[in-house]
Amino acid sequence: MTMNVIGLIGWIVGWMVLLQVSLWTPNWVAWIFLPYFIYAPYRVLNHFKYFPAAFLMLRILRAYPWEIVRDAPRGLTRRPEVMSKQYGWFEFLNPARPEQRLPLVFPSHLRRRWWSRRMAPRAKARLRAEIETIWFAGDPRFIGVVAAPPRWGTGPRRLHVVEQRTDARSGQHFADWGATPDDIERGRRAGVYPVNP
Repeated sequence: MTMNVIGLIGWIVGWMVLLQVSLWTPNWVAWIFLPYFIYAPYRVLNHFKYFPAAFLMLRILRAYPWEIVRDAPRGLTRRPEVMSKQYGWFEFLNPARPEQRLPLVFPSHLRRRWWSRRMAPRAKARLRAEIETIWFAGDPRFIGVVAAPPRWGTGPRRLHVVEQRTDARSGQHFADWGATPDDIERGRRAGVYPVNP
């Protein structure tokens, strides 16, 4: 979040400074800065898009503790049972039924590139090894946050929201996955509002 705020301020301040410089210099200088003037608003919008996801991560982390997951099945292919957009998935054990695995998908492509490079079928072994052990906070029946283990220090890095997007028309209900009213209430505290409890 800190880096996002710094980046947001940097792009805005940079745009204003270069605009001021181009106003006080010959016209040809403005042409040199034109690529920045075009690209900076795009970057500012990208930084603003991160805030809702960051606040959702905060809600999830307040409701669920971190756990370390090893060798979670993952992929970039499309899951047929998942509706809407999906940009890769992890499978996690259902806490109520340990024999059942549930897919959680990346619901947006924003800041997902790091993960997809490591999840790709042709990824180098060195890259794949970076996500053989991941941190997970959440409930696979609802929503969660995945994170890469730290290289230095003790905290997780590369946090990303993953969501349960199984087709509601399939007749699946959260109760079919063993979710109790307490589980559903905890999911609501994390930001999930189920249509089919």
